[in-house]
Amino acid sequence: MIVLKSPQEKFLGALQAVAGIVERRHTLPVLANVLMRKTGNDIEFTTSDLEIQVRTRASFDGDGGNFSSTVGARKLIDILRTLPADQNVTLSSNQSKLVLAGGKSRFTLQTLPAEDFPLVQEAADFGPAFSVPQKSLKALIAQVHFAMAVHDIRYYLNGILFVAEGKSLTLVATDGHRLALAQATLDVEMPKQEVILPRKTVLELQRLLKDEDTAIEMRFAGNQAKFAFSGMEFVTKLVEGKFPDYNRVIPKNHKNHVTLGRAPLLASLQRAAILTSEKFKGVRLNFEPGVLRIASSNAEQEEAKEELEIDYGGDAIEIGFNVTYLMDALANMDQEMVTLSLQDANSSALVTVPEQAGFKYVVMPMRI
Repeated sequence: MIVLKSPQEKFLGALQAVAGIVERRHTLPVLANVLMRKTGNDIEFTTSDLEIQVRTRASFDGDGGNFSSTVGARKLIDILRTLPADQNVTLSSNQSKLVLAGGKSRFTLQTLPAEDFPLVQEAADFGPAFSVPQKSLKALIAQVHFAMAVHDIRYYLNGILFVAEGKSLTLVATDGHRLALAQATLDVEMPKQEVILPRKTVLELQRLLKDEDTAIEMRFAGNQAKFAFSGMEFVTKLVEGKFPDYNRVIPKNHKNHVTLGRAPLLASLQRAAILTSEKFKGVRLNFEPGVLRIASSNAEQEEAKEELEIDYGGDAIEIGFNVTYLMDALANMDQEMVTLSLQDANSSALVTVPEQAGFKYVVMPMRI
């Protein structure tokens, strides 16, 4: 049976959309495969890692009728990538194998039965659906994802908190040393719902979301979240646990404020970071009326000094930071100006953006 006939790039595109979550090595061999279900000319592609399930559909030429099987996702993608983009390929089934042919190339691949593929059981208690443009969610994730923890024992920090309430969607990430928060407006009034999306889910969403105005629909349940966008369906388990009270962390009454160019500040920090050591990423920032001095040094007694003219008339403050935490935030923005709000050398600093009230970044000082 000819399962599909298709230009290489169309078949490859459908597979790449779902293959991001597939691990090359897995305790269950079938999870290295993509599940293909053909109904007439439509084929549904599904992948899973038991925590996340991604599904997309596409129409292809080929024999009519129904067919289902699973085949190694990465292998299939690797083969398709090496074939010319404009080449037509054919996938046919032959007993327990699939044969991929393109031009004078022919590949015979082993399959595993579709019945062995463990589909994620969808929750029964999904809340009301709401949607935002894909590019809005992509931008929100970009503004906070870098502050997620990596392999933290406090597992609820290894992800992003999504809060839908009223007409706002808030995303928060923190690793205990810094916290990033970004907000978008919703079209509908929502009852309060809070979920923590795992790190892998966040990175996969970031990969799949397009920079366009088409909507992504979201629904949250007690232990699952579901997203539908661009012909794709994405279901993920949630991280259980209580996320820290982020409102308490965000400074409210800092009296010293300075607004300065994001790019010049980032460039100065990047230069100063060169002379920090691998273990100790500290930089010193000296704020004085009209000037910001940035300094770093290392165990070899090398030092870097930078100076920026700033429009500042507040207290003289000398404060230390992990330079990576500052650079991460500045590198993931595209605004021209940023505002730093400070209290003293021992209090967290607040980074905001003049034209975007919904973004806040809090970073703890470090002793230098």
